[in-house]
Amino acid sequence: MADHHRILLERLAAEGSHTLDAYERTGGYQASRKALGMAPDAIIDEVKRSGLRGRGGAGFPTGTKWGFIQRDGPRPTYLVHNADESEPGTFKDRLLLERDPHAVIDGMICSAVAIGCRRMFTYIRGEYAYAAARFAAATDEAYAKGYLGTGIFGSSYDLEHVVHVGAGAYICGEETGLLESLEGKKGFPRIKPPFPAVVGLFGSPTVVNNTETLAAVPWILVNGGDAYRAIGTERSPGTKLFSVSGPVRRPGVYEVDLGYPMSRFLEEECGGLLDGVTLKGVIPGGSSVPIMTPDEVAKANLDYESIRDNGSLLGSGGFIVCGDNVPAAEALLNLMRFYAHESCGQCTPCREGCGWLEDVADRLLDAAGDPDDLHLVRRLSENMMGKTICALADGAAMPALALVTKYRAEFEPLLAERRVRRAPARHGLVGIGGRSGATAARPAGAVA
Repeated sequence: MADHHRILLERLAAEGSHTLDAYERTGGYQASRKALGMAPDAIIDEVKRSGLRGRGGAGFPTGTKWGFIQRDGPRPTYLVHNADESEPGTFKDRLLLERDPHAVIDGMICSAVAIGCRRMFTYIRGEYAYAAARFAAATDEAYAKGYLGTGIFGSSYDLEHVVHVGAGAYICGEETGLLESLEGKKGFPRIKPPFPAVVGLFGSPTVVNNTETLAAVPWILVNGGDAYRAIGTERSPGTKLFSVSGPVRRPGVYEVDLGYPMSRFLEEECGGLLDGVTLKGVIPGGSSVPIMTPDEVAKANLDYESIRDNGSLLGSGGFIVCGDNVPAAEALLNLMRFYAHESCGQCTPCREGCGWLEDVADRLLDAAGDPDDLHLVRRLSENMMGKTICALADGAAMPALALVTKYRAEFEPLLAERRVRRAPARHGLVGIGGRSGATAARPAGAVA
């Protein structure tokens, strides 16, 4: 295997890595102590210098986001830790929450000091019961040691931490939908602007950061932003976690320097594909990004710019490997069924578009499609992207469009000029029926 920097996974092999004692034996909470002795602007400048970008999917510069906060305004400032990891194929945050929760809390404390926050929140995915219990226990340890609560680390700084477990809604991974849910309301994403940095939780300036992002902050403060920027590429500095699933010899979570060749990562880190399986494609950033063909994989590196230039997005780092035994039509139906189910229904293009895409995928898989159905998928996708409050519609449309475009040859045999149709589906399109009781094969399964 290649030699990579280990910033986020370096402590996980230690016995009891989830405990406060184990974390401090490896230098834990030095960053929080250092942050308490720094001016907030100095902390923000260090993170800006590092080039750290949000690891939840959007890739927005972390230090820049912190710099938007008005610390001396009339309202309190809040930090919200987004641990609602619900993107299919992504499970790297779960590993941090279960095995190194204090690194995340350490990063949260540093971030809170930087933005003048006195009460911070963690929102954990409802299905992550074990991770939530581990993280809550780590929070209790930090309170007992005086690292949270009144006068943290013997300073005059008070900082409370509220851990909240969601109810299992994919839409609450979107930052404003999360804020609505945290306030006790339905998790409908908000129209932006105003952005959370101006009007966020309870109408106050708020920073929302992903688990992996926060876990990288302590290393940056201890070692310096320049040291972090020296890793990776100029525009994609640092390391990144990738959750690898599918027919590979070594599925799991990997940390690599950004800019690492994707094909080399697949062969050397993941061990290559299982015997008898040929690569069909890779979904590099969780299910809401376009699939990449083997030719695109061969040309791409694992960084934001290279993956974008080769037809997809880095996203959350959910690295789903698809073998040649996965029919494109089954993958399409599996994905569209998920997005149709998880759409919150607030925006018409998403609510109706996701349902229509599911129905078209349904009849295509039954070899009951019309010659115009592939064009219909394209039209639906183009009318969904960029036309809704949040990016869920884009997350459904992009993989749908990529599948029917890049694997068109697989869909063409499923089309016919005339067929006897089944009963109309819920959207009233003639000839579109449901797959009652049917189960579509998954393009890849997530391995913890």
